[in-house]
Order: sequence, then C-alpha cells, then structure tokens
Amino acid sequence: MHTLVIVLHMLAAVSIVVLVLLQHGKGADMGAAFGSGSAGSLFGSSGAANFLSRSTGVLAAVFFVTSLGLTFLSSSPSKSGGVTQSIGTDAGKPATQPAVPAPSAPAPSGDPLSKSREIPK
Repeated sequence: MHTLVIVLHMLAAVSIVVLVLLQHGKGADMGAAFGSGSAGSLFGSSGAANFLSRSTGVLAAVFFVTSLGLTFLSSSPSKSGGVTQSIGTDAGKPATQPAVPAPSAPAPSGDPLSKSREIPK
C-alpha cells in the first residue's frame, strides 16, 4: 500500500510540473499584440486555460491527498506520545565522566619584556 501511494504521489508531482510548464503566462499575450505569432496554442485560444487549469487543480488535490496518506502511513501506531518523551528518561544522568582538569604549565623563565624587544632574524 505504501509503495502504491508513493508511485501515485510521484506521478502527480511530475504531472503538475509538466502541466505548469505547458500553461501560458499572463504576459504571453503581449507578444501576440505586436505580431509575433505566439498566440496560437495546442488547445485553441480559450480552451487551453480551462483544460490545463482544471487538470492542474485536480492533480494538486491528488498530490495533497497522497501527501496526507504518506504521512498517515509513515506514523507507526505502536509509538504513543511525542519526541520529548524519550528525552526525559536520561535527562538527570551525565552521559560521560567529567573531564579532569589538566595540570597547569610552568611559567616561562626570564623577563617577558626582553622577549618582546628581540628583533627576529
């Protein structure tokens, strides 16, 4: 069942992309006004918008329903509760032993100002 819904979901997604790319933009009629000849379409001047718009709407509804179906199928009924319930079990215990502080390093010998006055070679 899960595989069938995934296949239907992918087909709807690809079909929506194809139908959106086939549709006219709002500025497409501007070229026809200046005689470029791009006003003709596959389905005629007015039938394309209705057919492609309705097909896109139906496929968008199918995509929405399959998205909800995949969400429902992916949630397992054995799990009850939210994500934060598993966090509360080990919240008071440290995960590892605390780090031991490193011993302090001895201070450098000599005058600190004399080193800063040396010119490197």
